[in-house]
This record gives sequence, structure tokens and C-alpha cells, in this order.
Amino acid sequence: MPFPLPVPELEPSTPEFETVPLIKPTGFREYDGRWWFGRPGLDRKPEINLMGIQALGMGLGTLIRELGAGPRIVTGHDYRAYSASVKNALTCGLMAAGAEVVDIGLSLSPMAYHAQFALDAPSVAMVTASHNPNGWTGVKMGCDRPVTFGPGEIARLREIVLGGHWQLCGGGSYEFVEGFRSEYISSLAQRAPFSRKIRAVVACGNGTAGAFAPEVLSRLGVDVIEMDTRLDHSFPNHNPDPEDMRMLTAMAERVRETGADIAFGFDGDGDRCGVVDNEGNEIFADIAGLLLARDIAATHPASHFVADIKSTGLFATDPVLAQLGATVEYYRTGHSHMKRRIRETGAIAGFEKSGHFYLNHPVGHGYDDGIGAAIAICGLLERNPQKSMAEIRATVAATHALPTMGVHCSDEKKYEAAGRVVDRFLAMQEAGEHFAGQEISDCITVNGIRVVTEDGSWGLVRPSSNEPKLVVAIESPVSATRRDEMFAAMDGLLRDVLGKVEYT
Repeated sequence: MPFPLPVPELEPSTPEFETVPLIKPTGFREYDGRWWFGRPGLDRKPEINLMGIQALGMGLGTLIRELGAGPRIVTGHDYRAYSASVKNALTCGLMAAGAEVVDIGLSLSPMAYHAQFALDAPSVAMVTASHNPNGWTGVKMGCDRPVTFGPGEIARLREIVLGGHWQLCGGGSYEFVEGFRSEYISSLAQRAPFSRKIRAVVACGNGTAGAFAPEVLSRLGVDVIEMDTRLDHSFPNHNPDPEDMRMLTAMAERVRETGADIAFGFDGDGDRCGVVDNEGNEIFADIAGLLLARDIAATHPASHFVADIKSTGLFATDPVLAQLGATVEYYRTGHSHMKRRIRETGAIAGFEKSGHFYLNHPVGHGYDDGIGAAIAICGLLERNPQKSMAEIRATVAATHALPTMGVHCSDEKKYEAAGRVVDRFLAMQEAGEHFAGQEISDCITVNGIRVVTEDGSWGLVRPSSNEPKLVVAIESPVSATRRDEMFAAMDGLLRDVLGKVEYT
């Protein structure tokens, strides 16, 4: 009998839940897959089951052959109670479609990207929900290293899986690569130990990075103060998310307690990094990226950089980058979009406010690696031996930003809702209307809309790629008062356009 077609909804604790593949269509996001798998004690229906994961693997195995990548594919999984089971179901589906699965076991996403090169496997399927709360699962996929799938590939995968158009040619194989964790750690620790003594808090939120980051940084001579590095998939303190103020605040407190030079925080799959300076001040990742861009441009003049649309406006106005002949463009948020744009433009690096740092050749490998970013920032400290991290941060012009916020909006409605906000702002600009008391000088619509007023203050609204919400960001180079005026104006417009607004 043929494998049954997936359905969008099933009741758990029924025979059908164990015999019919469940896949909610909205889980196919812009550049990866992300579904609510379920968590005991929460009254929320799962969006995917293990048979649905198997169907996903069958579709992915079909797609990589269709795209000419061949059958060889790396798989790995993050540390959650169910991730290994999800990966095993995915592997069954891949093998049914003729894939040659190379399993590296417990892994960070950048470790899986590294394995594509080290193990000569063109494709990757990394089972992770990244920074999402426990109960979520997902898969980051690609077949054109180091680039991961974009909207086109995800749309085709969705079509294959939901339509049952998989090609189950058989002939698949399975290989487990023992000890690849050590290979990955060694690849990061290749350089000489830092000449500057650096004492660093290493915070992992009890996520997967705890099995990697402390050892890598210790090998490089960093005096590591471990914080929540024990693997615990219940995430007892907070989600491993370096954009979450709870994690950043906890890191800041530990820095003040220990007198550390810096703190690094890593997300659930280790592709993002957050930074706190020696005074316990959070350095948002876009500002950390600007500091790294300066450091890179000092030895690679006339470099081109890509910053995501949520990032600080200082990239466009920084006098140091201008003096070094560097150029910066703003582009769409998301690891797949950023990696593609970096490759297309030959950019030496890219930065996202969420904590993704993309270091390209010759300073990196073209993909996002949170531990690699921490090493680069330690290198920045090493090259400024007389300055603390707070003093280095102080060389950048002051700016006033709010932490990135979310407005709850269902996956089914968020793109239409964001479109209405875009239309409203464009109509205001065309009519010459003011926003927050000033003229609108620019509207950047590469990803939602970034509205810039004449004093350089800006506000952003875009649909989240991975969660049911709209993302809101606000920054002003003028003052905190001006920042708050921008937020008040944005909040008022959102309520006018969308009606009820609930921040998350």
C-alpha cells in the first residue's frame, strides 16, 4: 500500500495519530521547517507527528535528487527530549527516497554545516527548533553548501510532501560518524591561544551549546566561567536565546559577580551568539557586528558587509567604516536569505540583530556559527589589549534601541497583516504625511517595512519567519525620548491598522 497523504490536523491519543502523517502546512516557513511537536502538560494540539516527519524526509530525499545534489546528506539533532526520535523518523523517510544518510549525532547547526564540507556531503538536514521554546521541532535544510533552502526550495518541498509526490526509489543507506564532535571542536580551536588573558562567562541556557562552547574557548586559553552549560532539555531557567532579555540579564549579573571581561550567550542550536561587556551591559548583536566589521575592515579595506533589516542604522553612518572604504547594505532577515546575499555579493561578513554572525572567506566559512563569532570577538579584544570591552563599545556612537518585540499574529494571517502595514506607510510617504512628528525620509521594503524619519530614527515591522507574530524594532540615534516617540507612533499605527495588538 502507498504511504498515506499527510493531513493538516489530527486528534492526539487516537489510533489515527499513530497511523496517519500529520503536517500543518504553515510549518513550512520561509527558509526551514518549524512545527509544534507537543509538550506534556500543555493543552495544545501538535502540528506534526513522527509519521509526518517521515513524510518530510521522503519529500526532502526526493527534492535533493530533483535539484541535482545527489543522495548524500548529513543529519544531526539538537538536545531536546524528542529530537533524536524526530531525526530517526526523518532518516527513515530520507532512506526510503534513496538518500545516503550520514548521521553526526548530537550537533549544533554550524557543526552540521561544517560536516557538509568535512564529510563531502552536499546536503544537510539539521533537526532543531533553534531558540523556540520546548515543544517545538524543526529542520534546517540545504543542498548547496554553505547556503540553506530559501522560499523557492521550501515551497517545492511543501508541494512534494503535502501532495505525496515523493519518489520512493529505495537503495538508501545509513552511516553513523562516531566522534565528529571532536572534529568540529578541533576545527574551531585551530588558531593559537589568545595572547591576551580573557575571562569569559559562557552561558548556554542548558541547550546543546553546553557540550561544545566551554571546551572550544578553554582550548584557546580563555578562562571560562560556565553558566547553565549542563544539558537539560527542560530549560529550567530560561530558553537558550541570546536575544531574550532574561538570558542577557542573567549573563550581566554573572559578569558583575565574577568580574569577567565579557560574557557570551548561545542559542539552542549554537548558530547565534549574544554579548555582555565587562560592566554588565548588553551589547546587542548588531552593535557587536559593527565592532567586528570595523575590525575586519581594518585588515581588509574596501570590504562589503550585509546587515539584516533589523540592524542598527549606524552601519550606514559609521565614520570608521567609511574611512576604511567599507560598504554596507541592508537585507532580509533570516539565515538563508543572509547566506545567499553574502555569497551573491562577495561580502566578507554579514550580521543579524538576532545574533547570527556570518563570517565569509577569508575570515570564516560563509555560514553562521555562534562559537566562531565568540572567537572573533575574543580576537577583537586581543587586538585591543589596553581596552576593555566596554571601552571598545564606547567608540561607537550612542544609539537608543528597544529590544526586538513581537506582536502576536497567527501564521495564517501574519503576511497579510504585514502587507497592510506596508501599504499604510507607503501611502503616508506618498501623501507627505509625518510619522512621529517628522517627514518620512525612506521606506525600505526588502522585508516588511523599515520606516526612516528625517533625523535617522526608524521603526520596523516584518512578519516573523519562524513564529506566529509580527516583529517590531525601534531605534533612534537622537535620544531615548525620541525612541519612545517612535514606538508610541508605531504602536498607534499598528492598533489603527490591525485592531487588537498583543506584544509577546
